[in-house]
Amino acid sequence: MPFCFRAAARHVAAACLVSACSIGTVWAQSGSPPASGDPILAKVNGEAVHLSDVRDAVGHLPQRAMSIPPQTLYPLVLNKIIDSIALAAEAQRTGIDKDPDVQHRVAEAEQQTLATALLEKGITPLITDDALHARYTAEIASKPGDEEVHARHILVDHEETAKKIIAELNKGADFATLAKQYSKDPGATAKGGDLGFFRKSEMVPAFADAAFALKVGQITQTPVHTQFGWHVIQVLERRRAPQPTFEQARDELRQQIAEEYEQKAVAQALAKAHVERFNLDGSPVRATDGAEPPPNK
Repeated sequence: MPFCFRAAARHVAAACLVSACSIGTVWAQSGSPPASGDPILAKVNGEAVHLSDVRDAVGHLPQRAMSIPPQTLYPLVLNKIIDSIALAAEAQRTGIDKDPDVQHRVAEAEQQTLATALLEKGITPLITDDALHARYTAEIASKPGDEEVHARHILVDHEETAKKIIAELNKGADFATLAKQYSKDPGATAKGGDLGFFRKSEMVPAFADAAFALKVGQITQTPVHTQFGWHVIQVLERRRAPQPTFEQARDELRQQIAEEYEQKAVAQALAKAHVERFNLDGSPVRATDGAEPPPNK
């Protein structure tokens, strides 16, 4: 199938899932599509549509499509591919394919498809289960989890109020009672100011720095200021967060490997390419274009 037909078929196939359809076909009657081989399933103006074309289009559908039985999904996608080929043929018959804007869009789609295919060809051998397990062991399983603290806080609008609360706590006042009395953080106040466990990266810097500097049981002796107000913080526990399992980390590991390969592939491609850059007005970019303008005298 020509490139432009394949690309259009994929988009149309994806769009066909927007509405629920019921199509009676030979597949529906037999219960499932052919399991092997690559038979011709249809011809449009003499152009053959193979089972592999349908499988390819199905592979580009959203994940939710995988819950649709093959005997329903495959005929639906085949029909959309047939529609796409027929529409493309009509576009060529009427000369739309000669339109400069259309040709530009087809060229862009072809470039994107070629770039994606090149990356997929390089990435696929790198994301085997063995490779993913090796990276998981090296980068996750062999390292301790992130440090977390279990803390509670009292949030008020004024520094003097926070200092007063610290003084009361130092005299033995109950933290949860004061949190319910003073704190303006409704989510934590209902739990006596308890925030549960959190990582340093999950809190604003000033709050996180103060909380992670405390030992278990300690209370900040100086109010901590953030954009939310003034905090009084107490750390209740410290721990290392459990590392994710391999299954939980699999998708992230695949993404990491893919991104690393893409960066390398792009760098290699650019090294072999002759690139010229121009400003928005079409003038050539000069080495000094990004420099700071000289100060006014």
